[in-house]
Amino acid sequence: MTIEHGIWPGKIDIYEKNFNTGQKCMRNPFQNPFPESDTARHSIWEMLVSRDIDAFLAADWSMVADDFVEESFIGVDGRRETNPDKWRLTFPSLAVYRDEWLRQARDFAGQSFAEDPREAIFTTTTLEDIEVDGELALARKKFDGGLKKADGTFDVMKWQTVYYCRLHRGRWKICGFTGYLPNPMGSN
Repeated sequence: MTIEHGIWPGKIDIYEKNFNTGQKCMRNPFQNPFPESDTARHSIWEMLVSRDIDAFLAADWSMVADDFVEESFIGVDGRRETNPDKWRLTFPSLAVYRDEWLRQARDFAGQSFAEDPREAIFTTTTLEDIEVDGELALARKKFDGGLKKADGTFDVMKWQTVYYCRLHRGRWKICGFTGYLPNPMGSN
């Protein structure tokens, strides 16, 4: 399956297209694409998509605080640049990342939108490529869309983040990321 984004008058529909058959089917952006039997990928998707979006919208760090390995966390800001020479170690600790996450979440909560922000963010977000090797995982979360604001402008969400996860004390957690990368790479 390959994910394509079809733009229809007045609405963006996300669908999967099977290039072997050419058939299209709608993708439910709220539904975890990994079966519960695929424990690692299912858990990582819940952590990086469902729980992260709901916590961000509530501006409630406590909803995701246990999703991180604090003692080894590192966050790299790709600054929407394809050249790694321009990337920065903006989040050298979880505390620094948490503070910025909360600042962004509170700023977002103070804005007015012309559509349901939760639905728009879920529709904009895809996480369908998670590589698992033993107790380590690499997850590629992408944003491709945006939100209509109440003032008529459009808040573009078009970037991607590569998360480094590991099985830590019995559950999957984030130990770092390289984020705010162009989506697709080479598009800046």
